[in-house]
Amino acid sequence: MTSTSPTPQTPLLTRAAWVLAGATVLVQMAFPFTDGGTLLLTTASVLLLASASLTHAAATRGPGTAATLLVVAGGGGLIAEAVGTRTGYPFGAYEYTGTLGLEVLDVPALVPLAWVMMAWPALVVARRLAGHRGPVATALVGALALTAWDVFLDPQMVDAGHWVWADPHPTLPGVTGIPLTNFAGWLLVSLLMVALLDRLVPGRQEARAPLRDDAVPVVVYLWTYSSSVLAHLAFFGRPPVALVGGIVMGLVAVPLAVGVVRELRAGRPVVEPQGQPS
Repeated sequence: MTSTSPTPQTPLLTRAAWVLAGATVLVQMAFPFTDGGTLLLTTASVLLLASASLTHAAATRGPGTAATLLVVAGGGGLIAEAVGTRTGYPFGAYEYTGTLGLEVLDVPALVPLAWVMMAWPALVVARRLAGHRGPVATALVGALALTAWDVFLDPQMVDAGHWVWADPHPTLPGVTGIPLTNFAGWLLVSLLMVALLDRLVPGRQEARAPLRDDAVPVVVYLWTYSSSVLAHLAFFGRPPVALVGGIVMGLVAVPLAVGVVRELRAGRPVVEPQGQPS
């Protein structure tokens, strides 16, 4: 799957992706009022956003891309987590507590779907920011984009009791309870995952699709960034996580937002001033 140009968008699927992403936002807005989210809200959020990512992938790059995303991100995430819980590599020693519902290979089924839901925005964002700098730059930016999200996710899930670390030391400054090995493991897995997706997903040579084609995952990434900062700052009792996560994920989100604003301004039609009647 190395086509040199993206599949023309399917309007119905694109609208469906917007609806699914919008529904995700509504669900996530309820999290702060339920002490970090109930199982129902967590399940709905993951299923809706994973569906939005898969639907957008199918709408813009074809159904084969959606299948590739599911296999690489979902299958790869499941393997990484199954190995991680059994061996402690590459994330460090941890275990799930059985609070996230159905499990596959002792890994909650929601977890590989969470890899799917954010791997797609990470790839799209990385391609936009890396431009024509090549696959290595795309993989590095994508790995940072995906790992930075976990700076917010892991504290929230640990505080909710969904998994526990055997030895949560040493940590990032302000991100207590989560070992540095976790983020090192995320960087490694994310690097391999994004590099493989970049190799297999059409549009690699163009790297930077029109903003209208990438709008769903771009908006999802920026929403995830801004809502995560706000939630940890004002609702989850973790202002240091809001600060550190805001800086780390901001390395990707802020340049992305600047680029979006520039593209929107560049695409705005120029209105010629009305001349005075003679």
